[in-house]
Parts: sequence; structure tokens; C-alpha cells
Amino acid sequence: MTFYFCHSKRVFGLRKVGMKIRILIVMTMIIALTSVASAATGTATYYTAPYVPSACYGNQDHGVMIAAASDTFWNSGAACGTYYTVTCTGPTNPGVAQPCTGASVTVMIVDHCPSGCAGIIDLSEEAFATIADMKAGKVNIDYNQAGSRSGDQDNTKVYV
Repeated sequence: MTFYFCHSKRVFGLRKVGMKIRILIVMTMIIALTSVASAATGTATYYTAPYVPSACYGNQDHGVMIAAASDTFWNSGAACGTYYTVTCTGPTNPGVAQPCTGASVTVMIVDHCPSGCAGIIDLSEEAFATIADMKAGKVNIDYNQAGSRSGDQDNTKVYV
């Protein structure tokens, strides 16, 4: 009888530890999902071709789904090769009341937008047209870092 009582205490003690671990796992998942779901906000503008030479890669062509980083995250060139997913969230001017297409685009940072840049991120014309009406010229955005300098990153993704 005593054996079962001690055994029950051990089982109950293990159950307490198991419950604590489960709670810790659930809380970790919630924190991770919250950080993934939260995006930085800012504005996007666009620039037109030619896209080379660029501050990051000189005359090396990296396609058209590219962008120039403002001083906000340029970091002396450390932003080069970093991918960002950008989504239009609304207008910045009354000229185009609903500029957003509803799509998102992933772009690679290949250039530096000089000081005084009008947006947080300066998208290529093609990338901007994916997320917004070109007539808007500048839009409010949400953006998230989507990767960095990996050879297997597809920088032509469009999300609808």
C-alpha cells in the first residue's frame, strides 16, 4: 500500500512537470506567432529602370523584383541581399483613394535610397505595380524581412 502511495506522489509530481512543460510550449508558440504576424509599417515609393548599376551589386542584374533601402534599414550596406515582403495598406495622398491591389510582393534589397528618400523602401516600378496603382506614387505599407542572402530565395513571389 505504501508503495502505491509513493508511486502516486511521483506520478502526480511528473504530471505537474508535464503540465508546466505544456504551458511553456504553448506560450512559446503564441509569442512566436505574434512576432511573425506583426509587421513594420512605413511607406513605399518606386523608381524606374535602369536598375543597374546598384549600390550593392554594381552592374550585376538581379531582375525586377528589387528595391532600394532607405537609411531606416540600410545600415551601411548590411541590408544588401535581404528580402522583404511588402504589402500596400492604404493611400498616402487623396489623389488615389484606394491604391492597393490586395497583393504582396517579396523583393531583394539591391540599392540604397539616398538621404531624403520619400519612402522607407523604394520599390522597382514592377514591384510597386504588383501591390499598388502606379498613379499613387507613394503608399502606406506593412513589411517584413523574408530572408537574407540565400541562393535558394525566390524573389519573384507575388501573394494575393
